[in-house]
Amino acid sequence: MTTAAANSSVPSGALVTGEFSFSAANFREIAEIAKTEAGIDLPQSKATLVYSRLAKRLRALGIDTFSEYCETVRSNESERDSMIAALTTNVTRFFREGHHFEHLRSAILEPLAESARRGNRVRLWSAACSTGQEPYSMALTVLSVIPNAASLDVRILATDLNPHVIAHGKNGQYQKEELRDVPPNLRAKWFEPVPGDNRDALKIADDARSLVSFRQLNLMGTWPFSGPFDAIFCRNVVIYFDRETQSMIWNRLTRMLRQDGALYIGHSERISGPASSMLSTDGITSYRRKSSQSS
Repeated sequence: MTTAAANSSVPSGALVTGEFSFSAANFREIAEIAKTEAGIDLPQSKATLVYSRLAKRLRALGIDTFSEYCETVRSNESERDSMIAALTTNVTRFFREGHHFEHLRSAILEPLAESARRGNRVRLWSAACSTGQEPYSMALTVLSVIPNAASLDVRILATDLNPHVIAHGKNGQYQKEELRDVPPNLRAKWFEPVPGDNRDALKIADDARSLVSFRQLNLMGTWPFSGPFDAIFCRNVVIYFDRETQSMIWNRLTRMLRQDGALYIGHSERISGPASSMLSTDGITSYRRKSSQSS
């Protein structure tokens, strides 16, 4: 697969001048690894961004050149993960794009509530969960509709490529200022003080935490689960991919939805490829899998 980062017109000299030597060859290698490992498309216009993000890794590792760093990344899987994490942005907050959670509540959860109380399964997926605010917002939305969800067959899968943000999410602790978008009634009911001296932090309550299972997952790799999901959040992820990869991801996600299940995407993203014929618009960047489509 040819990308802009691998185009032969990229000059052979230094791309960015600074503390570390960063050549066009270094950029091409980093771009190729990012594409192979995580589907991330890095055009040459991102060279300065790549340099600034990864210079921190060089300093942390005590490495003097990007050529040496590339050798490290080739031979060290852990550092490849750290490199990919550095190149992606984990911008998140509780109830970001609030209309998605309103849709989840009214269009998905309320119609499923009685079925869930009878013991039937409900499955939701946060496909790029970052530090946990998105899946916990999903959990709080579930609990606002089904208060005893923790005792029922209701579960939320939370996945991300970055193991560091997964660990943060599992911990479930957030500074009070991070909870400003949580409705006061939900904040009072589902968050509690953190034991110890950290008075500025709150921890999400056990019943809410128990709904969410965190796992590291590369969306470009194998998905070790089969669904179907009643709703999937995959927001501001495919913007890192080229068009072909975007179409592939949309197709895989859509096929993970039950008939009439919901897919929520980022405000700057657009559905493309085979998924376009399998989904119908159902609100702002909200889609439903058409019930007439077979799996």
